[in-house]
Formats: sequence, C-alpha cells, structure tokens
Amino acid sequence: MKKIITLFCLQLFVFAQAQEYTSSNIHSHNDYASALPFYGAYSNEAGVIEADVFLVNNELFVAHTSKEIAQHNTLKSMYLEPLSAKLKNLGSKAYPGNKPLILMIDIKSDADSTLKVIAQQLKTYPDITVNKNIKVVISGNRPNPAQWKDYPEFIYFDGRLNENYTADQLARVEMISEDLHELTVWNGKGVLTQTDLEKIQSTIKKVHNQNKKIRFWATQDNVNTWMTLMNLKVDFIGTDNVAELTHFINNIKSTFYQNTEFHEAYVPKNASAFAKKKPKNVILLIGDGMGLTQIYSGYTANKGQLSLFNIPTQGFSITKASDSYITDSAAGATAMATGHKTNNRFISVDESGKPLELITQQLAKKNYKTAIISAGNITDATPAAFYAHQPERSYSEPIAFDFLTNPSDILIGGGTKEFKARKDGKDLSKTLTEKGYTFSDKFSSLDTIKNSRFVVLEDAAVVSMKNGRGDFLTKSFAKTVNTFSKTKNPFFIMAEGAQIDYGGHSNNVEYVVREMLDFDKLVGQAMEFVDHNPETLLIVTADHETGGLSLIDGSIEKGYVHGSFSTNDHTAVPVPVFAYGAGAQNFSGVYQNTAIYTKILEALSIK
Repeated sequence: MKKIITLFCLQLFVFAQAQEYTSSNIHSHNDYASALPFYGAYSNEAGVIEADVFLVNNELFVAHTSKEIAQHNTLKSMYLEPLSAKLKNLGSKAYPGNKPLILMIDIKSDADSTLKVIAQQLKTYPDITVNKNIKVVISGNRPNPAQWKDYPEFIYFDGRLNENYTADQLARVEMISEDLHELTVWNGKGVLTQTDLEKIQSTIKKVHNQNKKIRFWATQDNVNTWMTLMNLKVDFIGTDNVAELTHFINNIKSTFYQNTEFHEAYVPKNASAFAKKKPKNVILLIGDGMGLTQIYSGYTANKGQLSLFNIPTQGFSITKASDSYITDSAAGATAMATGHKTNNRFISVDESGKPLELITQQLAKKNYKTAIISAGNITDATPAAFYAHQPERSYSEPIAFDFLTNPSDILIGGGTKEFKARKDGKDLSKTLTEKGYTFSDKFSSLDTIKNSRFVVLEDAAVVSMKNGRGDFLTKSFAKTVNTFSKTKNPFFIMAEGAQIDYGGHSNNVEYVVREMLDFDKLVGQAMEFVDHNPETLLIVTADHETGGLSLIDGSIEKGYVHGSFSTNDHTAVPVPVFAYGAGAQNFSGVYQNTAIYTKILEALSIK
C-alpha cells in the first residue's frame, strides 16, 4: 500500500506561501473557449492568457480544433486588437496596477510557417512587442530550439522538461511546462502519494534551479488542485474558471487563519455527581452563528482542544422559523426564550404580533435572579428576545425601552446610545437608577459595583476579539455568578457570543475562529462553575449557522485552518446543543429549537 501524506504537512509556512499568489499566477487555459474571450481573463488581470491558433490561407484563426474554425475568430480580432486598445487606454501599462501579462499563443498547425505569420502580425503592433510588461510566448508546435534565433527577440518560448537548451536558447524560455499526467495519476481529489509528491517536487526544483517558472497542463480545475499546486510552488495555475480562481486567491487572507494564542480546554471534574440531581440554576450560552464547522475550526486552531467538545451530552436543534426555512436571530432566539416559533425579524411576539411570555418573566415569578449578557449590542436580536417584545428587530430604541418592564437583574453588553442618547430624548439610565439599578457606561466599573441589580453598557467593550475586546465575556460571567451566589435565590443566565455570527457574515475565518475560541473560554468557565455547583444546568447552543462554512484544509498539529463560505448569510442546517450538569441528559437527540425552552422548564419542574 502506498504511503499517503497529508497535503500540507511538509510545508511550515503555508499561509505565507499562499499569500504570494496573485492573479498574475493565473493561466487562462483555452481562453478563447470562455464566455468572454480575452476580456473575461483580462478583467481579472490573469497573468497568462492562452489562445490556440491555426494558420489557414495565411490567416491566423483561434480554435481548439480545425473543425471549430470560424471566419470571424482571428488572432487579430480576438486578442491583438483588444490588447492594443487596452494598452493605449492605460498609457502602455498591461494592467492598471502595472502587473505583467503573457499572451501565450499555442500553435496547432505547422510550427515554422505559423510562427512566421505570427511574427509578421505582431510587428504591426509595436505597442505590444516593445512593451516591457508584456511577453508573447509560443507554445504547442514550436520550431526546433536551434531555429529560435531566427525569430524576433520579442518572441519567447514555452520550454519542455525533455529539451536541453544552450544558454542563448534558455534565455528565450519564459516558462517550462509539463503534462502532470506524466508524473502522477492523481485526479485532483484527496492528496498525492508520497512517491508522486517527490517526483513533482523534484521536477519543480529542477525548473526553479534554472531560474525558470513552471506550469503543468492537464490539471484538474478545482479548489483542492489549486491549493495543492500553490503549496508546491507551481508558478502558473491553469484554469478554465478565471473569475473563480481569482476570487479564491484574493480571499485567501480572509479564509485562512493561523492561530497563535492557545488555551487549555476545561475537562469535566464531577460528571458522575449530576446523575440524580435536579437543577436549580440554569446557564444558557448561545454562540450566535455557531454551527458544527465553526466549532471544529476552533478545535483545529486550538490544536485539538475545546472545552465544548468535553461536554458529554449532545443534541441537535432544528432552527426553522415560522415563515422561513432559514431563521434569523430574532426568530431563533424567540424560540428559545418563549418556546414558540415566530416569523423572522419578530422579537418575542407571535406571528400576529402578540407578546409571548419570556423565560425571564416566568422564572422571575419563581424568585429566580436573571441576567442577560452579550458580546455585542444588547438590543440586537438574540439578547433582545430575552427581555423585549417588538414586531421588528431593528426597533432598537423600543427594544431598549422594553427592558424597563422586564424583571431581569443584570444586563451587560453594548448599546449605550439606545439607553442614553435616544431620538426620543429619554434617558433610560435615570429611569433604571430610580428603579434600583446601578447603571454604568464603563465596563471597567464592573468590579466596583456592589448592587445586585445593575446595567453595564459600553460599545467600546464589545469590539471584536481581533480589535481588542479581551476577556469581556468571562469577566461578565464571573461578576454575574458572584453576584447571584450571594443570595439563596436560583438564577438564570443567558450569555451570548455574538460575534461568531459577525465573522460568518464577513466571510472571515480569523474572525470566526477568534470569536469561537473566546466563546469556548466562557464555556470552560461555566463548566467549572457547574462542577463546583452541581445543582446547575449548562446548555450551550446556537440560534443558527452563519456563512455556510466548510473546512477545506487545516492542521491540528500546527493550529491553522482554511475555510470556504457558501454564503454571507444564515443557513438552515441544524445546530449542535451541548448540555452539562443536572438534567443534561434531557438534551440529547434531535428536536426543534423551541424544545430548548421546554426542556429547561421541565428540568426545573416549572409548568
């Protein structure tokens, strides 16, 4: 059995290598067969644009086979004239950013006679032949290298591995090309065998040692092949999908992340103590936009450690809204806060707009202390669904006003202006103070607050992890449980990792992973609290998945991950549910998101 190796395991600087690639490394293969010959590849600033030509009656026709020749498809009309026009418009630049361009002419007819006509036609376009940013490279049927000297110096050639060149001939070689099938039977899926990998690496090294660039033809045209060739440092990546490959290369920075800050996952210490206990306290942690892929990206980036994966009970939540296959945060959070499905954009009201009783309201009647925490704006849909009733999630000021009639004891997040700098002129901070709350717009004041009822809102405290949010979630959670632990009352805490969702909407893997890892620190902290307070039930879930994230590469050993997004919006896939502590066993299985609410109340024996 041949030894198989992981695709990138031999490379220590995958991201740095990938970052070297630009559209200049793209070879527009069979460009003339595209929907928009020349212009499509040119608009994406492809490094190489290829045209196959036949000489017929002293005219150069562009076609893949002689049967496909059409009278209007000439080299002049399809490539030379459009390129000349672009040069005139750009003041002789090949591209606006001054990138180089190679026009590869693949000769399908007789080499000598065809090349002579190519040279004659090119001489009528001096703006092309004297341009330092443009090279014309002859491929396919080429004259014998000994004859290259007979052609104008603006003609370069596509070299071959099996040809030996003099120094003068090598100077005319712009690149060296090879049929990949000569080295491997790899079909572009999975990974190369060790034997084939070594043959390809040896070939690339041989070409690079001659200070020449290399390309392979007959390669598969998919993401895995592109990544493999880039990782091998192949200079030109052939594709029939120039726009797609350009998008892939341009987005590597946002879809690849190498983690540098790692944390120890919390390991359960007291799981057997929960078997016969009934929960008194409930901690609900919501990773907004957190699907299984977001979780596994965090696991990978943290080198195979995640507190969340150490929770022994798991289930799946189906997130469909009343009026949509794909939920938004408003409907998703409403389901968990009220036990009712509703329409997208509705905040804890039913499909007709009627307010639904909230879990915070129900539990307050049973003398529960309640807290709502978010690493985003506290009037955003997910936290709002636990204290407000509005028919539209964008009604941020009415949502904030609704908190005045909610019994929750603690509110921490962003959203200062919705409470203090409102369009209606009302200062809710004063009203809250009159109601017995301590109000602060400085998160730094959190530890100085002595009151058991408080609201702390500061927008600067809920920036992304990348922009320096720090330990906002863990500090907020610690303050909340410490405050509640001073009373004999049971409690309910909802804490949201809001910005996993933001990263998905931004299609930014680093954003997703860093937010996921921050949320996992909160999960570990909550698990530890449960171990010390075994009458506590911890549930960790999401309102929906965001971004349609898939993982196309990664390394648990090195802590990097490479993702691909299918959308910049939510998806319909069920999301994981993890439960730990007393009553956790009730959360296994697959169920509607409304069941999370139901299961919590059942575990607490509240009807």
